[in-house]
Amino acid sequence: MEFRRLTIVVPAAVLVACLVGLFLTRGVMANLPFLKSQTPKPGSRANNDLVDQRPWQTIEALAPLAVSGEEKRHAREAQRLADHEVDQAFAQALRQASLDTRTLTGEALVLQQKVTALQAVVKEDQTKVALSAASKGANPPRTDDLDTAKAQLQLDTDQLNEATEDLATASGDKRAQIQQELAAREAAMKKFDQQADITGLSSTQSAKRYATLAGRISAWFDQRTRMDMIEQAQAQASSDAANLDAQHDEIEKKLNAANTANTQDTEARSRVARLSQMHGLAQIHSLLDDRVQTQRQLAIVYGRWLNQVKLQHQIVVHLILQSIAFIAFLLLCAALIAAGIRKLLDRLHLDRRNLITMRTIASLAVQIITILLVLLVIFGAPSQLPTILGLATAGLTVVFQGFILAFFGWFILMGKNGIRVGDWVEINGVGGEVVEIGVFRTSLLETGNWTDKGHPTGRRVTFMNSFAISGQYFNFSTSGQWLWDEISVNIPAGPQTYKVIEAIHAAVQQETANEAKLAEAEWQRATRQYGLSHFSAEPSVDMRPASSGVDILVRYVTRAADRFNTRNRIYQAVIDLMHKTDESVTLQAGERHN
Repeated sequence: MEFRRLTIVVPAAVLVACLVGLFLTRGVMANLPFLKSQTPKPGSRANNDLVDQRPWQTIEALAPLAVSGEEKRHAREAQRLADHEVDQAFAQALRQASLDTRTLTGEALVLQQKVTALQAVVKEDQTKVALSAASKGANPPRTDDLDTAKAQLQLDTDQLNEATEDLATASGDKRAQIQQELAAREAAMKKFDQQADITGLSSTQSAKRYATLAGRISAWFDQRTRMDMIEQAQAQASSDAANLDAQHDEIEKKLNAANTANTQDTEARSRVARLSQMHGLAQIHSLLDDRVQTQRQLAIVYGRWLNQVKLQHQIVVHLILQSIAFIAFLLLCAALIAAGIRKLLDRLHLDRRNLITMRTIASLAVQIITILLVLLVIFGAPSQLPTILGLATAGLTVVFQGFILAFFGWFILMGKNGIRVGDWVEINGVGGEVVEIGVFRTSLLETGNWTDKGHPTGRRVTFMNSFAISGQYFNFSTSGQWLWDEISVNIPAGPQTYKVIEAIHAAVQQETANEAKLAEAEWQRATRQYGLSHFSAEPSVDMRPASSGVDILVRYVTRAADRFNTRNRIYQAVIDLMHKTDESVTLQAGERHN
C-alpha cells in the first residue's frame, strides 16, 4: 500500500514542481529581440547599445529556422535588408552625434586643452619616428634611438586615447562608443558572411522528408512556432517603419524651420553655422528616408516568408492526413481479415475447443501484424539497426527464457540419467507414467499415491523441460521399475497374535522371495560404481496398536507393473492364513469344552 502511494505522490510532486518552474520562467523567451512584447519608442533602445540593432538581431535568430530553399532565400534577403538598415542606423547615429555640439566648460574644457596638447605631442613623436627610420640606411643610427622613439610614440598615443575617452565622457560625445559598436558589428558580420548558406530543398521536397507521422506532427508544431516568430518580426518591422517615419517628419520640420531662419539671418558667421547644421539635418533626413523604405521592404520580405511557411504548413497537414488515412485503412483491413478468418474457420466444422484456439491464434496474429504496421507508419523503420537488434535479442531472451531452458533441458532428459517413455517418475510433486517427451514439453499420465491408490487419475499433466535444469525430478524406473508397496491388516488381540504375525511375515517372504532377490541384484549393480552400502529388499512387518486389536503393516518390494497382482496374491495368502488360524482356534476351544 505504501509503494502504491509513492507511485502516485512522487509523479504528482514532480508535476507540480515543473508547473511552478514553468510559471516562474514564463518570460525567458522575451529575451529574444523579436519576441519583445512592447514596441520601443522612437529614440529608445532595447538594450544599452547606442544604435538600435534589433532588425539584425531578429533575422540573426530567425535565419537558422529556415528549412526549405525558398525560406532560406527569403531569410537571406531579410538579412541583406536588416544589414543595410543597421548600417544606416550607425551612419545616422554618427551624423547625429556630430550635430550635437556642446559648449565646453569646467573639466571638459581642461580635458579639451589636454587632448589638443597631446595631439601635438603625438604628431611630433610621429615625425621623430619617421626621421629615424629614413636615416637608417645612409647613416646607421643606434638602434636605441629608433626603439626609444617608438616607445615614446606608443606612450603618448595611449595617453591621448585615455584623454579622448575622458573628454567624450565629460562632454557627452558618443561618437567613440558608436565607433566601437560599429567595429564589433563589422567583425561579427565578417564571420557571419563566411558561414552563410542558402542551399536547400524546395518546399515540397522539404516537407516530404518527414516520412513518418511522428515527424510530420513534429514539423507541424515547428511550423506553428516559426510562423508566430515571423509574424512578430513582421510586426516589429512595420512598427519600426512607423517610428522612423515619425522621426523623418520631425527632421523635415527642423529643416524647414532652419531654412526659414537662414533666409531671415543676415549675419555671415551665423549663416555658415546654420548651413552646416542644415547639411547635417539633410543627411539625417536622407538616411531616415532610406531606413523607412528598408523597414517596409523588410516587412514585405517577412510577409513573403510567412506565406511560404504557411504553404509548407498546408503540405504537412496534407501529409498528416495521408498518414492517418493509411492507419485507418490498415485498421479496416485488419478488421475485414479477422472477420474473414472467423467465417472461414466456422465453415471448417472444427471441434469447439480447436475452433476457439484457432480463432485466438488468428486474431492475435492479425492484431500483432497490424500494430507493427501502424508503428512503422507512426515512427518509421529503426535507423540504429545494430542497437535495435541487440535490444530485441535481449528482450526475446528474457521473454522466451522458459523455452530456451526447456530446449536445453530436453538434451539432459535424453542423456544417460534422463527419463524415457513408460518410466514412472515424479516431477514437481506430481507422479505418473511418462507418455511423451517433446523438445520443449514432457507429458505424464498422472497416478495417485504409490501405495494407497496407484491407479491413473485420467489427467494428462504437461511440464516444460526446464525442470531438468532449474528443478528436480525422481525416476522410479531406473533399476527395473522396482518400488516398495505395502498392505495393512487388522487382527484381534489374543494369545495367537505373535504367531499370526510371524506366519504373515513368512507368507509375504515366500510370495516375494524371487522379486526381492532380483531387486537386490539390480540395486547392487546400479550402486556398485558409487560405493554405496548394501540395500536389502526383505519384506518387513510393523505392528501398531488399535482400538479393535492390532494393525499390521507389511512392506515389500515388487515391480511397478506387477504391483496389483502381487498385492492380490499377498492378500489371498493372508486371508487363507487368517482362515486357518480361526479354524485352529475354534478346534482348540472345542477340545477344551469337551
